[in-house]
Amino acid sequence: MTTLYTNARVHGADATTMAVEGGRITWLGHAYPGRPATTIDLDGAFIAPAFVDAHVHATSAGLLHTGLDLTATDSLADLLDAVRDRAGTGVPLWGHGWDETRWPEHRPPTRAELDAVAGGTPVYLSRIDVHSALVSTALVELAPTARTAPGWSADGPLARDAHHHVRRAARDSITPEQRAEAQLAFLRHAASKGIACVHECAGPDISDADDLADLLSRSGDLPRIVGYWGALGDPPPGVRGSAGDLFVDGALGSRTAALSEPYADRPDTRGALYLDAERIAAHVVACTEAGRQAGFHVIGDAAVAEVVAGFQLAEKVVGDQALTSARHRLEHLEMVTAEQAGELARLGVTASVQPLFDATWGGRDGMYAERLGPDRGSALNPFATLVKEGVPLAFGSDAPVTPVDPWASVRAAVEHRTPGSGLDRDTAFTAHTGGGWAAAGETGGLLDVGAPATFAVWRGETCLRTVLDGKTIYEGA
Repeated sequence: MTTLYTNARVHGADATTMAVEGGRITWLGHAYPGRPATTIDLDGAFIAPAFVDAHVHATSAGLLHTGLDLTATDSLADLLDAVRDRAGTGVPLWGHGWDETRWPEHRPPTRAELDAVAGGTPVYLSRIDVHSALVSTALVELAPTARTAPGWSADGPLARDAHHHVRRAARDSITPEQRAEAQLAFLRHAASKGIACVHECAGPDISDADDLADLLSRSGDLPRIVGYWGALGDPPPGVRGSAGDLFVDGALGSRTAALSEPYADRPDTRGALYLDAERIAAHVVACTEAGRQAGFHVIGDAAVAEVVAGFQLAEKVVGDQALTSARHRLEHLEMVTAEQAGELARLGVTASVQPLFDATWGGRDGMYAERLGPDRGSALNPFATLVKEGVPLAFGSDAPVTPVDPWASVRAAVEHRTPGSGLDRDTAFTAHTGGGWAAAGETGGLLDVGAPATFAVWRGETCLRTVLDGKTIYEGA
């Protein structure tokens, strides 16, 4: 049966009408010559390829809808008030999104301050970058091994392995029903933003195999889910690759991104390097030979140097042709030079990047500048350099780290806070549509006859309808 979308403006085509049958676009033009089974008048709206979010954490992002959303807290006192209002129910409290760099106190609460309002409730509150967390003593008691792990603090946020231990304990407190509610809430929200596909970057320190399996089993009017498992070795069934958040280092906000020079605001540390070039190379070789994607989370310049060296070592084993055809990927890639970008392009590596990172923390006066100094901090996320050197880009949100808002991501890439690092609008839009499909080894992001009928309908930046392979997965009021 043919569905005809009429009275529209079609991205990239001289057409006001689009016909869809069998999940594919079958005709574009102005006066359809046949008799469709269904006609949908779009009243002048804009049809464009649907967005792809190339980096999400669905359950954690969904818990922003059902847990404690701290992304709007303006002070330390706001956070404590929010915990006081929700604690004391006997149910562990999961929250996310605080960022002390935006607060007048310029520090997170101590564990004693958190305990005073938690009332004995196990509390887990991840920082906005999810690489450290505030926890109550009651939660530490559920994860006693955290006390002897790297990243332990007796009174402050936990990072590194200590954070992983308490996060696992907090995650284990979530019921299957709560997990399903969170995942479905996130996926439906993504569809309402014109997103037809998300890349779930799961892993043993982020979620678990059951969480990923549950997510991949979701069906119905939902975006397509491409799964990645961020760990060395063989991944669970059903995933695209051993990639995503396989950590080479941490994050700048938590001072765990690996740097070649010390942090400007903490000269006693250069962050944390979790994988060296030899282990990176071994993983890339194993994935290449197994015919699956490899990938890594990499942010700091010392970590980027290890990754580039690791890929070069892998090339000596498998050859450049096999390495390029595998289409491996890197997440974030924030502190990269033009020379490194050119080498990654030569090796066929895709950069999965998050433009809202720059909008939120970039420039010469943002959190990056605070952590690194203005010169280093404003040089992050050089999208124009990556494109110039030939690195394919795929845009995402890293939700819940930044919001699922693809048009805002496109604007952030165009209006980069560092002059010369931004992209033109068409390149940015393509990175958030076709770039996401390409990063997963698929074809998409075009509205052509014969192409998959995967698109979104817009009035301004309000999504009216999202369609995946001809099936409507979201329809606004």
